[in-house]
Amino acid sequence: MLLLGAGAVPLMGATPVARLDVGFNQVRSEKGLLQVCVTAAPDNFPTCVDDHNATRRSVPATAGSLRLDGLPYGNYAVAVIHDENGNKKLDTIAGIPREGFGFSRNPAIRFGPPRFSAARFTINSDAEEQQIKIRYIL
Repeated sequence: MLLLGAGAVPLMGATPVARLDVGFNQVRSEKGLLQVCVTAAPDNFPTCVDDHNATRRSVPATAGSLRLDGLPYGNYAVAVIHDENGNKKLDTIAGIPREGFGFSRNPAIRFGPPRFSAARFTINSDAEEQQIKIRYIL
């Protein structure tokens, strides 16, 4: 057991960590799961496929929110898919999503997903909150 003397500062140089609360708005049905990916890597947004440091969670479509603890301070973006049929992917027809999707900061959606910079937010305090509107095209 390590005992620290008076005036010593424990955990010098430790990276500060925070909590991220993600809320989900306008989910159209209670079917399936919300597949959530939180990444700090612009090159892996929004799919997080090759991002071994990404935080991924699946929650019931009825959850309404998700709490993630222990994220280091930094820049992040969140991508969410409402996987209504449970096949763990965003279903499309001719490239048009058939299931819901959403991103942190709720950027405008034009042709394809937004860039990381449009969904980016910074965690630099004990807690951050993002409310994500789930959008449906079909």
